[in-house]
Amino acid sequence: MKHASTKRVFEYWTERRGDRAAPHRADIDPVQIRYALGDTFMLAADFIEEWRFRLAGTRVCALFGREIKGEAFAALWDEGSRKAISELIADLDEGGGIVAGLTGHAIDGSTLDIELLLLPLAHVGHARIRALGVLAPLAQPYWLGEKPITALELGTLRHLGARTGAGGRHFADPEEVRVRHGFVVYSGGRGGPGERAG
Repeated sequence: MKHASTKRVFEYWTERRGDRAAPHRADIDPVQIRYALGDTFMLAADFIEEWRFRLAGTRVCALFGREIKGEAFAALWDEGSRKAISELIADLDEGGGIVAGLTGHAIDGSTLDIELLLLPLAHVGHARIRALGVLAPLAQPYWLGEKPITALELGTLRHLGARTGAGGRHFADPEEVRVRHGFVVYSGGRGGPGERAG
């Protein structure tokens, strides 16, 4: 995670969920993430298999040059990324968060590096709000706010996957992730300290 808003929202979400798989919408107090609010959004499952923006911060809307509340999340992506994003959202609904590097494309061909964070929110029955997210540019080019982003392209992707522990399902902290011989290794697992999984 590179952007300050991404880090803050992830830290707060982790704090609020405690030993649960994910916090509920009611657990999220906007005041506690006020400095990141402009970069945050919430997604709601208002229609079957279609997630829409329920809330979107001012800086998120500025990326696209318009208010995006009510728009379909998948509609913001280029054709090559749309299927992957739809699949990621389906997995997110079952408890897996993601952090991703994106490229935003403006109509004149200008590009912008953007960081995306998507975290699930627990829900009961037909509760509509399902996810908390961040969409934040990693740089502030002179044209930001003047040239709207017309399509998002998915680049690097990392799952913040659930793991089983004494306290239930948990999400791997990015600091616990390391690379060994080309494989991504998440600390934790079934074995206790000093034990080897077999």
